Amino acid sequence: MSVNLLRSTAAAAALVLAVSAASAAAATPAVAAPAGHAHRYGPAHAHGSHYAGGAWGGYVATGGNFTSISGSWTMPQVTCNTGSDLFAPWVGIDGYGSSTVEQTGVQVDCSSGSPVYSPWYEMYPADPQFWSDSVNAGDSFTGSVTTDGSGSYTLTLTDNTAGWTETTRQSLDGQNVSAEAVIESPSQSYPSFDELDFSDVTVNGQSFDQSNPQAIDSGQYTETGLQGGSFAIVPSGASSFVHPHATAQRPATPRY
Repeated sequence: MSVNLLRSTAAAAALVLAVSAASAAAATPAVAAPAGHAHRYGPAHAHGSHYAGGAWGGYVATGGNFTSISGSWTMPQVTCNTGSDLFAPWVGIDGYGSSTVEQTGVQVDCSSGSPVYSPWYEMYPADPQFWSDSVNAGDSFTGSVTTDGSGSYTLTLTDNTAGWTETTRQSLDGQNVSAEAVIESPSQSYPSFDELDFSDVTVNGQSFDQSNPQAIDSGQYTETGLQGGSFAIVPSGASSFVHPHATAQRPATPRY
């Protein structure tokens, strides 16, 4: 075989490898885990009336067959206190009295020393999956989770401020026994923020209020009273807010 022919064959092989690599890169999903914490968000766990190991803060509806939840919130400006600070507001189905959770929200990770905002969804017990879209403090989000009741779920997250939307369809053998709009810190270490507002939360197409949701505190935060599907997460003891537990019953211990 001539030298020129060998060179031509090698060049052709290199071209095939390059095209194959480009095709593989193009097929890679636009979902990646950011650097930092690899904690999973997951079900609420209770010891009596005290929550630990995946505590939620906000409102949880139980006792029904939940096929959809939708709600909006505004990401607050946060101050990182330690590198362990990690939390996310999210909306979802299941997890309170069941071992799966179908959820979407925005994570704030302080492991770098500064808050890093990342949009995500999770079909627990699988790991969270992160979209690559940029997020800033002050952005308004709308998240929704819907199911056909037969194990198929559609999760959608929209940044109303930046103008992007992500949607994914997943399958899981969920029980659809709860619906929630909450904050959660898998590391049990929250950054500081003044207020996080949830609004227009609906469950099964009706205002969240109609589901008689129960209030849960998480870390150093509590929730204001629920009205018209809207409430705020604020630091515990914030003097300008009425504590909602005067009218909202503490949740019962979930069953597993």
